[in-house]
Amino acid sequence: LLLRWRRRRGLWGKVAEAQQRQELSLVRMEAAARRFREQNPSVDVVSILSLPLPELSKKLRDGSLPPDHVFYAYVGKALQIATETNCITEYLQESETQLRKAKLTGMQGLLYGVPVSIKDSIDCQGHDSTMGFIKYLNKPAAEDSVVVQVLRRQGAIPFVKTNVPQSLISYDCKNLIFGQTRNPLLYTKTPGGSSGGEGALVGGGGSILGIGTDVGGSLRFPAAFCGVCALKPTGNRLSKRGVMAGVVGQKAVAAAVGPMAKDVESLALCLRALLCEDMFSLDSTVPPLPFNEEVYSSTQPLRIGYYETDFFTMPSPAMRRAVRETKELLEEAGHTLVPFELTNVDYVIFNFCVRGMFADGGTSFVKRFNGEMEKVGMGMFFWLAKSPHWLKTLLSWIAKPFHLLIPFIGFVSFLSTVDEVWSLHHEIEDFCHQFIAQWKKLNLDVMLCPMLGPALGIGYPGKLSVAVSYTMLYNTLDFPAGVVPVTMVSDEDEEELKGYKGYYRDWWDRTLAKAFHGSVGMPVAVQCVALPWQEELCLRFMKEVETL
Repeated sequence: LLLRWRRRRGLWGKVAEAQQRQELSLVRMEAAARRFREQNPSVDVVSILSLPLPELSKKLRDGSLPPDHVFYAYVGKALQIATETNCITEYLQESETQLRKAKLTGMQGLLYGVPVSIKDSIDCQGHDSTMGFIKYLNKPAAEDSVVVQVLRRQGAIPFVKTNVPQSLISYDCKNLIFGQTRNPLLYTKTPGGSSGGEGALVGGGGSILGIGTDVGGSLRFPAAFCGVCALKPTGNRLSKRGVMAGVVGQKAVAAAVGPMAKDVESLALCLRALLCEDMFSLDSTVPPLPFNEEVYSSTQPLRIGYYETDFFTMPSPAMRRAVRETKELLEEAGHTLVPFELTNVDYVIFNFCVRGMFADGGTSFVKRFNGEMEKVGMGMFFWLAKSPHWLKTLLSWIAKPFHLLIPFIGFVSFLSTVDEVWSLHHEIEDFCHQFIAQWKKLNLDVMLCPMLGPALGIGYPGKLSVAVSYTMLYNTLDFPAGVVPVTMVSDEDEEELKGYKGYYRDWWDRTLAKAFHGSVGMPVAVQCVALPWQEELCLRFMKEVETL
């Protein structure tokens, strides 16, 4: 008991130090922003913050806007949003040195002078990538991740790191070190996750461009919940070297690195900058495919598949309306819309996504938590993962006929042998080919899909892991998928929500209805999807949706 007490005391000591560093970061940001304001009282910060990224970067490159004006405008705004939402974990003080060097050398990449926020789990030299784990505190990265190196070479200035949920396998944003991040649009709502700090900061206007990761919707949830745009590319379109993963080694569900910004043109500019020779030489496993301007700037009418529901997670009234209205507007704009039927999504989620990610019965994931004090929102998961095999099988058998969709029972019950894992990977490949065949039979260019929304209340995502069905499908298929906000929750949507029953009418469906509740005025997005490696077409479609 004494040893346990001493160990816990040591862990709390590390947490207290990290929280002090976080506090000190905000103090430094405040001092830097104040010093700049005092020295440059005539700078119009409001007009700088109102510029969209393409226009801002053009002014930075042609010299009509000094990089220090932009940098300190965003430092000040980021500080305000961090104070309101608790989204920043660390200020990268070397960004001020990089800013001074940029002014001296005048080296101009596509993102010259653009301040960029970076998700906690993406390595920045000299800074921790904690994933919300105490054990990773005081273990600074030896070098920048490839994506951060390329950003710097393109003139961008990474200036803050942002909060994540413990382990990243969550679409809320809370951990024991830095606490809960709140949605900048409504503090009682989650900003989404796992790139939740990015969602809050970009959504609040404290960052013009953010870089996050996505293994089940981790870029798309925060963007949709906070009313901004994001793109999850094909898994290997951008380098993942130096990027931490929640479950290491699994190949069933593709993770991706991607951008988040206020508008689609900003995402396109980011991709243009990243898909360069530097990216391909620093990580030779990334296919050397530069950004295809011709596809992105095409104005040819599109043939678009669409569906309003996946028949697994019943869409909220606002979700259904978002797809329906977008579909009608796209038709009015001259595009062809074709119904697309999804089948067996429940099988895909449990057998491919959940069992695929945790094919070892959750062992490697559970190991991550060794030595941690508390498993934030993971109580049931750990109990199941550590229970004997016969009990897991029994629980799974009991749960199935009653639609008790405990997501973890599915994965901890099976897949203990190598040949079963290989068989699963083969089954996923087959599913992918069948999906593409259905897509090509309808002669589709892209797909319009629902996106979970509006933002759930804080704490609800941990109870509603099953609601990742709309996003995680495209990690399993490894298709590029982006989100664009298209509407806001109306009083009529809120009223209609009272009749929400769900498809299974179980505890999860009732809880999801409560989680959606109280969201009038909150943004609702749609998902735009393309075939693998067609990020430019995906962005082009997103741009069409955005301009409707």
